[in-house]
Amino acid sequence: MDPRDKLADLERLAELGGGEERLRRQHEAGKLTARERIELLFDPGTFEELDKLVTHRCLDFGMAEHQIPGDGVITGHGLIGGRQAFAFAQDFTVFGGSLSETNAAKIVKIMDLAMKLGAPIVGLNDSGGARIQEGVASLAGYADIFLRNTTASGVVPQISAIMGPCAGGAVYSPAITDFVVMVKDTSYMFVTGPEVIRTVTHEDVTKEALGGAMTHNARSGVAHFAAADDRECLALVRDLLSFLPSNNLDDPPRLATSDPADREDASLDSLVPPAPNQPYDMLDLIHTVADDGYFLEVHQHYARNLIVGFVRLDGRPVGVVANQPAVLAGTLDIDASLKGARFVRFCDAFNIPLVTFEDVPGFLPGTVQELGGIIKHGAKLLFAFAEATVPKVTVITRKAYGGAYCVMSSKHLRTDLNYAWPTAELAVMGPEGAVNILYKRELDAAANPSAVRTEKIAEFREKFANPYVAASRGFVDEVIHPRETRRKLISALRNLETKRDKNPPKKHGNIPL
Repeated sequence: MDPRDKLADLERLAELGGGEERLRRQHEAGKLTARERIELLFDPGTFEELDKLVTHRCLDFGMAEHQIPGDGVITGHGLIGGRQAFAFAQDFTVFGGSLSETNAAKIVKIMDLAMKLGAPIVGLNDSGGARIQEGVASLAGYADIFLRNTTASGVVPQISAIMGPCAGGAVYSPAITDFVVMVKDTSYMFVTGPEVIRTVTHEDVTKEALGGAMTHNARSGVAHFAAADDRECLALVRDLLSFLPSNNLDDPPRLATSDPADREDASLDSLVPPAPNQPYDMLDLIHTVADDGYFLEVHQHYARNLIVGFVRLDGRPVGVVANQPAVLAGTLDIDASLKGARFVRFCDAFNIPLVTFEDVPGFLPGTVQELGGIIKHGAKLLFAFAEATVPKVTVITRKAYGGAYCVMSSKHLRTDLNYAWPTAELAVMGPEGAVNILYKRELDAAANPSAVRTEKIAEFREKFANPYVAASRGFVDEVIHPRETRRKLISALRNLETKRDKNPPKKHGNIPL
């Protein structure tokens, strides 16, 4: 046989995966094939496949008679948005996408290459788990991948797309990566499945309720994005990468924009309602100041009292952290603290400036929060902002009360520029609570306590619940008109481009986990 024909036959077998019937079933399940996913992820014609002809080495349980080139995972590199990236795509049509020793070695090889070359790693997960026929060799393969995930953390961006099953030990690789995208109705993640849970704890639960896309997006917080289908998932990964640098030594990629840097919007002047307890949507502010109004929200469905995500300001990617007064009055709770801390640390690791929009009345009170460890979890967000050395800018729109004021990127945490709107209120607590404490005896003795309380609240608000006391002490650098916010932010970030700051030499800090 002509050697060229032999190569063509092997490549055809690799590209056919598990065969026409299994490829058809993949489509019937509402999923794209591994090769179709790779084609959509990378710029057309740029993907270079590695280890296309690798086969497993297992001789037990009749496996010697079933060898398919590629062994159930496609690995390689190409361009995404014109920049180099590495990826692996598990092929569910080949042995259920299960992880073998050689399968894992293929993944490890591209992860090592990505680290050497300083390029992002994208994992497209669709696997039945460990290949049982290979026993501990398969488990060793998982551990080899986990180690690379850990050493790559903070060095190159890592994104996991869950596009089918991901169970047992397989879940820990995505859990270590920076962002997890799940596809609704066709993907799930869990450590132990419904059958085991039913046997051990007698709980009856479906795969979707236990580990579906919305379970992990809205309840557990394991996943950061939920996509309607495979195509939307891959487009989202490409969009996300467009905000991120290739590695921790690069700056995020800047895009040209026609949105004027000095654009002002008068609608912001009336965004904050007159009544201090009246909610408004902080997303309105974020969309208004962002280039072309575009905001890529991260963890949209989880801990909705805090907003995190990416915008561009004058073409420059920026990480946004914002209280959401429309949910739980914008208070910080355990979930919001975890969500914010993780995002802040990611931005700091990858040189992405941070902009904080603050309207926080405090930490959410209650026994559930206190017994759940709000002290240590809230400290994570504080720790994250304090250790971050990227450019940091804060805008206080309304409330900045108590310890939550300190936590939300206050001047005291090395934040570079702190702005406040005229509607800002910086105080230890709200006027109502403060008056009850400060004037308790006077109120108890008053003939008309209600009138005295109203008078004292107005007096306290006039004296303390405003940005000017803080501004007089330099805790707020400037009180600005709301309509100027975009211009001020862009000017601040331009000035901070050359910022250099660092933490004391150490192996690493001990964040309160």
